[in-house]
Amino acid sequence: MRCGIDIIRIERIERAVDRGGQRFLERVFTPAELNICDMSMQRLAGRFAAKEAVSKALGTGFWSEGISLKDLEILSSESGEPELHLHGAALARYKELGVYDTALSISHEKEYAVAVCVLNTAKFEPVAEAELMNNE
Repeated sequence: MRCGIDIIRIERIERAVDRGGQRFLERVFTPAELNICDMSMQRLAGRFAAKEAVSKALGTGFWSEGISLKDLEILSSESGEPELHLHGAALARYKELGVYDTALSISHEKEYAVAVCVLNTAKFEPVAEAELMNNE
């Protein structure tokens, strides 16, 4: 199991958008992400935190091993739950780790956005109670 978490001040994304405008947005987010966020700074910050959390869970960070921010795409299910879509080097790393299940959560409150990502990399076999007793 691998875990990544990130917290960001929403103001940081606001400043980046003010300075970099559309160029910043297009460098960091996919068109689908921008459509979902509809220029909501809370949503953009949440997606950014999620990308950071995923990169930490993958053990790569950004730009190492050829992984870009747009290789980590955070979309939404029909119910609004965040969905992870990986591309390029990020997808290759995901497969290399043998990930079979992913959990991703995003939250924001006042001036902060936070995200956590859990990647399950090993299936657990149930252990019989008798086996546990013999190992004590």
